[in-house]
Amino acid sequence: MKPGVKTKLQDLAKEYLELASQDINTERRELRRKVNDLESERPVVLIDEIPWNEIAHDSLKLISEDPFIRASEDFLRKRIYQFRHFPGDMVLRPFLAVNKIIRSTGIGIEVEEQTLEYETGNNIVAHEYIDQFSRDEDLEKLKMPVITYDKTETERRVSLLNDVYDGIIDVVAEGLGRIHVGTWDDISEYRGVSPLLIDLLDRPDFTHKLVRRLTDIQIHTMKQYEELGLLDTGLETLHCTASETGDMPALEEDGKVRLKNVWGRGVAQILASASKEMREEFDIEYMKETVGLCGMTYYGCCEPLDTMIDIVEKIPNLRKISVTPWADSVNAAEVIGSRYVYASKPNPASVAVYCLDKDNMKKEQGTIMEA
Repeated sequence: MKPGVKTKLQDLAKEYLELASQDINTERRELRRKVNDLESERPVVLIDEIPWNEIAHDSLKLISEDPFIRASEDFLRKRIYQFRHFPGDMVLRPFLAVNKIIRSTGIGIEVEEQTLEYETGNNIVAHEYIDQFSRDEDLEKLKMPVITYDKTETERRVSLLNDVYDGIIDVVAEGLGRIHVGTWDDISEYRGVSPLLIDLLDRPDFTHKLVRRLTDIQIHTMKQYEELGLLDTGLETLHCTASETGDMPALEEDGKVRLKNVWGRGVAQILASASKEMREEFDIEYMKETVGLCGMTYYGCCEPLDTMIDIVEKIPNLRKISVTPWADSVNAAEVIGSRYVYASKPNPASVAVYCLDKDNMKKEQGTIMEA
């Protein structure tokens, strides 16, 4: 490490920790908990999925060279910048988390695709996927994965950051705070969109076999996470929403975190092009077996769900539902009521314009808030 870099990184950690120690973090955690526990005083406002590649500011420029140390520096700089300039109800945790290194033997296939990058530095690219399940016998490609925990590499990374930050900020190894199940998002990457939608009609039996196999793989994987002690309760955020809750089942006497102690997140965005009946048959029924094992569930992402809450709520332990710009926000509020958290995602196109139309944005926000 170049002379002076370590000192600057330590100064960065001090600055972050000072912000993380402010009382506002405690106040926001309580606000976020109340929303998730259906005791809401006001909505939680979070700004996420930020186009950092478009923000050119000196305070965001990285100075470290080691890829892992550089990632920690990037985390600190971005959190500090957002906390100072557009925090909403974000919370800074008073430590640095190192994700536990989880290895997998894989499921027998990997995504085959061609990508097209429009903008340098943007992690959003265009994808064209190759169909790997055009024949019935292609199902034989799928294998049950073996999950292992690379404790040695995890501890090496913790030790590396402890050396860099020299006790200024705690560095902890952190497991999985939520189980993400996006079987249909995965299928869209293994097949491409057109083939999977056509086969919902043309080959429903084959489609069920594919979803069944991927669901069994998911359950097998989840149970290995649990057995290996790779689950955690310290989730920072739950995909653009708050994660804090007091309603999650308590840990058992042995203190081990189990599936029933973490959030489950289910999505099936590609089925926005399918009927309500198809979503129930090909996704919800399988979600019951996966995220249904978790203590609380958040369902939905970009797909409009306001006309199908009655099937979504068949998922066990459902607590939160995504309401996207393509849903009727008023109808969603009427149907959801106070039974679940209404996770509103305003239209991001409103800020992706040359000249900001504040009146139009206020109208959209006003409609959502009134609902």
